[in-house]
Amino acid sequence: MTKIVSAEAHLVDIPVETVRTDAVQAFLKQETIFVDLRTDDGLAGTGYSYTIGTGGHAVLSMLRDHLLPRLAGRDAREVEAIWRDLFASTRATTVGAITSLALAAVDTALWDLRCLRAGEPLWRLAGGFRRAVPVYDTEGGWLHLPLDDLVRSALAAQESGLGGVKLKIGKPRLEEDAERVAAVRAAVGPGFDIMVDANQSMTYSEARRRAHALEPYGVYFFEEPLPADDVQGHRELARSTSIPVAVGESMYSVGQFRDYLARGAAGVVQADVARVGGISPWLKVAHLAEAFNVALCPHFLMELHVSLVAAVPAGTYVEHIPQLRAVTRAELPIENGHAIAPDEPGLGIAWDRDAMDDLRVS
Repeated sequence: MTKIVSAEAHLVDIPVETVRTDAVQAFLKQETIFVDLRTDDGLAGTGYSYTIGTGGHAVLSMLRDHLLPRLAGRDAREVEAIWRDLFASTRATTVGAITSLALAAVDTALWDLRCLRAGEPLWRLAGGFRRAVPVYDTEGGWLHLPLDDLVRSALAAQESGLGGVKLKIGKPRLEEDAERVAAVRAAVGPGFDIMVDANQSMTYSEARRRAHALEPYGVYFFEEPLPADDVQGHRELARSTSIPVAVGESMYSVGQFRDYLARGAAGVVQADVARVGGISPWLKVAHLAEAFNVALCPHFLMELHVSLVAAVPAGTYVEHIPQLRAVTRAELPIENGHAIAPDEPGLGIAWDRDAMDDLRVS
């Protein structure tokens, strides 16, 4: 049998590993919402989602008060049916961040169970395209870092074999952003990718100005230049610059990605498995990206995204931001600039249960 006999959720606050700032916010802590599911055949699956400092208790309440009670007795193999039922049961709060984050914690736990039951790793069961995927670093590119530190971090990433680095932009003046990108390009030379990320901080006109100023430096993509709901603005910006426009970390449904892709407003898709509602909708976005011949470079969650990027043809890059080391017993292996997807059955994340208990929020 495969019936769910137990469904529990809890919240763990994971401190940030380093100071992280961008044009609009600071990453204060990772509120990590875990869901543990057990089935009557003796299997246990764990899923999770996160916030960067606010809303974790709201996600936990959504799970405990509304979603988890609906799982009792359900067949854990029916992942799509369960996702759709939970989504429909919270119709008044969809599409929205709190509901999507709650759905993701359940859905990733169901996928963990699916992989464990099949005896397969996630990267293979979700598609099995390849096991090793390229990595770029963001940890050395935060907005508060001085120029010398940006250059030093970029050179270290290049020396380690990574494929590129992402620099946060959105300084008060265009010249400051251009100086920082120019300095990194001069240090690393050609053949090394530089991404930039404005974190939705700009108007259309300002984003267009900065894109044109950064074009000479061969920028790989320009991430979240405008508010995420400004599809038209992203479309016009994409038409005005040779730099691919990257969007997706702040989108919470497959339909939002469809609209961007159909209107030519996205040159790179950055679906975040937690924010889009789990592995099931993430894979739909991945196949949409492939259908539109657009690269997929997901946001954050490298420990989970490595397996998903490895699973699908559109997968292009994994973003390097370590954040789970406080609650895991093994780090993501990176060899020759490529992250290696775990090959053991399940999600492949080695949770440290004692450490999780120590950081649990009552």
